[in-house]
Amino acid sequence: MKKIRNVAVIAHVDHGKTTLIDALLKQTHVFRDNQEEMGEERILDSNDQEKERGITIVAKNCAINFEGVKINIIDTPGHADFSGEVERTLGMADGALLIIDAQEGPMPQTRFVLRKALELGLKIIVVINKIDKQYARIPYVVKKTENLFLDLAGNEEQLNFQMLYSVGRDGKVFEDLPEDFNINADVSPLLRKIVDFVPTPKSNDDEKFKMLVSSFEYNNHLGRILIGRIYQGTVKKGQKITLLQKPKSSYLVEKVFVSEGLAKKEVSSAVSGNIVAIAGIGDAKIGDTIADLGETEALPAMKISEPTLHITIRPNASPFSGREGEFSTSRQIEERLNREIEKNLSLHLKNSGDGKFEVAGRGELHLAVFLEELRRDGYELEVEKPEVIIKEIDGVKSEPVEELDIIVPKEHVGVISQELGKRYATLVSATPINDREIEFVYHLPTRALIGLRSLLVTQTRGALVFNSQVIDYQPIGRPIQKSRTGALVASQEGKALSYGLRSAQERGITFIGPGVMVYEGMIIGRSSKDDSIAINVCKGKKLTNMRSQISDYAIQLTPPTEITLEKGLGSIESDELMEITPQSVRLRKKISSEGQRRRIQKNSLSA
Repeated sequence: MKKIRNVAVIAHVDHGKTTLIDALLKQTHVFRDNQEEMGEERILDSNDQEKERGITIVAKNCAINFEGVKINIIDTPGHADFSGEVERTLGMADGALLIIDAQEGPMPQTRFVLRKALELGLKIIVVINKIDKQYARIPYVVKKTENLFLDLAGNEEQLNFQMLYSVGRDGKVFEDLPEDFNINADVSPLLRKIVDFVPTPKSNDDEKFKMLVSSFEYNNHLGRILIGRIYQGTVKKGQKITLLQKPKSSYLVEKVFVSEGLAKKEVSSAVSGNIVAIAGIGDAKIGDTIADLGETEALPAMKISEPTLHITIRPNASPFSGREGEFSTSRQIEERLNREIEKNLSLHLKNSGDGKFEVAGRGELHLAVFLEELRRDGYELEVEKPEVIIKEIDGVKSEPVEELDIIVPKEHVGVISQELGKRYATLVSATPINDREIEFVYHLPTRALIGLRSLLVTQTRGALVFNSQVIDYQPIGRPIQKSRTGALVASQEGKALSYGLRSAQERGITFIGPGVMVYEGMIIGRSSKDDSIAINVCKGKKLTNMRSQISDYAIQLTPPTEITLEKGLGSIESDELMEITPQSVRLRKKISSEGQRRRIQKNSLSA
C-alpha cells in the first residue's frame, strides 16, 4: 500500500488543470513516443462536447507510475455547473492538487472545491499555474490563496499545505518561483511532492470487503462496470458479494480492473485503498455500497448539492415533428431521462404527467450540455423557459443568490455596468487586475443570471471571463424587467424567400436565411419593438411584364443570427418553446395560430 497514492485534481474552470495532467501523462511515459496522444492536448477531455467547448464535463480516472509508486489521478470539472462530478468523486482521493491561475487567482469555484476537499480531510498541494502570463500577479495570488485557506481550514493542520509553481502548457513545475521561466524543467517536482506529501491509503485488508460506488461505465460485453475506491477488505474475481441497498441480494464478481494509464488492466484481486472497476453487479447505482455477503451497514453516501434551475421537457409537437429525429415519443424520452439521472447525480427528474418531464440542474450550461447530448443521440423534444427552484425557509419563499465574478477589458466596463444594473445586481467589488482588465464581483438572484452569459459574450465579442457560484438563499426579490424585445413570428407555412425576409429585417433581426422551411407560429427573428409581429416570410415578389429600376435590383440581406441551445434557453419567454432536433434548434410560440394568440391577448386585457 505504500506504493499507491490517490490524488484528485481540482480547480476553477480554465486554470490549466487538464493541460497539467497532459504533462503528467506524457512525461511518465504512459504513451510511446510515436503514439498519437503525444501530439494531442486535453487528452482526458475525450467526449465531443468537452473537445468543442474546451471544458471538462465528466470526472475521469487514470493512473501513472513514478519511481515505483502508482499514482491514481482523478480529473474533475472546473465549471460550477458540473460541481456534482467533483462531489461524487473526491471521496476516492487522499490528497488533491489545487490548480490556481497566476493572473486570476482563487475564483468562486476554487473556494467551492477547496472547501469540499478540506471537509474530506484531503492533503492539499497548491500549484500556481501559468506563471509565465504577461499580467501574472504571483505575490498577490499567493497571499489571496493563503487567506482562502485561513477562511476555510477546519484545523491548524490544514494550513500546512504545499505550494509549487508551474507553466503547465510547457510541462514545467518548480519548487521555488524561478527568475527565468525558459530554463529546462519537467513535472518531477510535482510527482515527488505527491509521493512525499499525500498519505498512503489506509490499509484495512483484514476487514470484510466494502466499497462505495462513485461512478460507472458501460461495456458491450460486461454490461455495467462499477468504479470506486475499496474502503476495506479485498475483492477477488469470482467472489460473492451483496448490494446493501437490496437486502439478501447476491452477485458474482466477474472481473476486477485497475487503471493503467488511460486504460484498464484486469487483475485477479485488489486490496483496500485501490481505485477499482468491478463487473458483475448490474443493479448498483452511484452512492450504493457493495460488500461481502453478511455485511449490513452501508457506507455514507456522498452529498450532492441541490439543483437551482428546472426546465420542462416534452415530445416535439411542432408541424415538423418526426422529420429530423429518431426518437420522439414520450416513452422514449422518459427512458433516456431515467438512464441519465443514474449517472448524472446533479440532475433531478419529475414526471409531470401529460408527457411532460421536469428536469432540474445546476445551471444553464449544465442543462444545455444535457440537451445537446439528447439531440446528438437522435431525440426530438421541446423545452419551456427555465425557472428558478424556490425553497421555503422558515415559512418564507426564498430563491438562490449567486456570486458572479466577471473579468473584462476596460473598454467593456459600460456594458457590464448597464446590464447588471438592469438586473438589480449588487456590486461587491471592482478591482483592476492590470492596466487593461478589471474584475467585477456582483451578488444577484439566479433568475437574473438566465441569459446573461450569452448576452455579455455577444456584447463584449467574447472578451470576458464569466463565472458564478450559489452562495445563499434569500426571500424572493422584486421582479426583473424583461431583457429582450418581441419576436418576429412566421404567419404562413412554406419556404422563406428573400423578398419576405427583407420585410422581416426592416422590423428587426432574423434567425433564418432564404430557403429555410418555416411553419405558422415559428419565431424567425427578434423584433426591434417590445411587441411580437406576425410576418409572412414566404411572400415572393409579384411577377409583372413591366421592368423598373427598383424591381430589378438584387435583394441584399443581412446574414441571419444563429440560435444556439444556450441562447435559446436564455431568451425564450413563458409563451414560447424551444424545439430541439438532431438537425435544428428552433423557437416557436406555444400557440401557433396568430388569430388565437390575439384573442387570448384581447381577453386578458379586457379581464
